[in-house]
Amino acid sequence: MLFAGFPGVATAVGLFALIWLVVYLKSRGHPVVFDPGNKHGEFGKRLLPMYLDITKFVLGLAAGSIVLLVGSLNFNPSSSRSLKPFASPLFLVAMSIIYGVLFMILLAMSYEYHLHHPNDPRSYTLFQYTRNQSLGFGALVCFCISYIWLIAAATK
Repeated sequence: MLFAGFPGVATAVGLFALIWLVVYLKSRGHPVVFDPGNKHGEFGKRLLPMYLDITKFVLGLAAGSIVLLVGSLNFNPSSSRSLKPFASPLFLVAMSIIYGVLFMILLAMSYEYHLHHPNDPRSYTLFQYTRNQSLGFGALVCFCISYIWLIAAATK
């Protein structure tokens, strides 16, 4: 093992790769479009705010979890527990934050390009679609698995 949290980082990267593969295999051969019903701008009105709100909620929970756990263990003098057993799930939570932030940024950038170049066939490609889907679902899956891992580490 390279460092205490390496299994968490490896899990996050492996999950991301697996999700990307599944999304790619499922999406291959299908047209990739942003706007439902081919109504230009519809994604930005209804779906984009919802996706960003869900991501912000998960990011808030993840960041709060890191602060609460590290703070409660480091600043409680009566606690003799080490942070080492929590390193991997904490790295997994941190990776969910990284994936979530990248998801929000890249989704907004992809959509902005699509709005400015609606007739460009490169305005939203299969690569961009699968990347955005993988980052979004990767953030959510890493967050959920990190909580299960945190519970297991805390109850040892």
